[in-house]
Amino acid sequence: METTAWTQLHSVMNAQQDTRPFAPATLRRIAAFARPHRRRIAQFVVLSVVTALTAVATPVLAGHVVNTIVAGKDESTVIRLALLIAVIALAEAGLGLVARWLSANLGEGLILDLRTAVFDHVQRMPVAFFTRTRTGALVSRLNNDVIGAQRAFSNTLSGVVGNVVTLLLTLAVMLTLSWQITLLALVLLPLFVVPARRMGTRMARLQREAAGHNAAMGTRMTERFSAPGATLIKLFGRPGDESAEFAARASRVRDIGVRTAMAQSAFITALTLVSALALALVYGLGGYFAIEGTLDAGAVVSLALLLTRLYAPLTSLA
Repeated sequence: METTAWTQLHSVMNAQQDTRPFAPATLRRIAAFARPHRRRIAQFVVLSVVTALTAVATPVLAGHVVNTIVAGKDESTVIRLALLIAVIALAEAGLGLVARWLSANLGEGLILDLRTAVFDHVQRMPVAFFTRTRTGALVSRLNNDVIGAQRAFSNTLSGVVGNVVTLLLTLAVMLTLSWQITLLALVLLPLFVVPARRMGTRMARLQREAAGHNAAMGTRMTERFSAPGATLIKLFGRPGDESAEFAARASRVRDIGVRTAMAQSAFITALTLVSALALALVYGLGGYFAIEGTLDAGAVVSLALLLTRLYAPLTSLA
């Protein structure tokens, strides 16, 4: 279940955390950058749907294996089911590689387009713009913020499509197996969503603060390492003051890194604990129903496996 927690952390860390609504002009700019890549985007969306289908199939087949063993049927049935699970695993691995290739090409293409657009836009600005703009901040926009915008686009695209399909399929299968256990599992959902949303807000604040300090350090390095800047420092004899100021900014970035690490640790611990409690609920209640004869042993195993695929998309979409 810890894998689910790490999945949520990755989602929170890479998601776009600004809760302000998009302006129509912003949406039009996003569509303009995405339009040249629409064919690859369509392929990526279809692949995400297929991957979601294969992700739900494995827990169901695992339940059939358990039921076959309990029933004492021919061992050839178990072998066939195991081979089918292996084939699905190979298919998932192959689809994962193809999806990564599409994602990399799409992401790097967006980075190229964004960087080129930003560079061309800056080149067209008047000289007065450069006198009131920090050089390090411009470099930070081209190096760091462009990558952040690409991640927000590609992660949102893949996350929404894949999570919606996975969520609907998982819920449908779980309700078919046992609607009682499914509803009880959903009761624990707020214990997943609340930490995720709190973490998202906190991480967004820390990331913005770190980005500001990094841009300030970049500006200072760019200015002080240039020939005119280095000359002024030498002439006025202030290397100690410059070093102290840079160290102060760097120490703030360090402090943010420590706070981020502790927040991540608390997030992982909370979600892992809730996942373990939910799994205990499935095994306990499912085992009781299985002993009473109202639920198959294989269904209990399928529900437990499907549970790990239920909270991840629910929390990400929330």
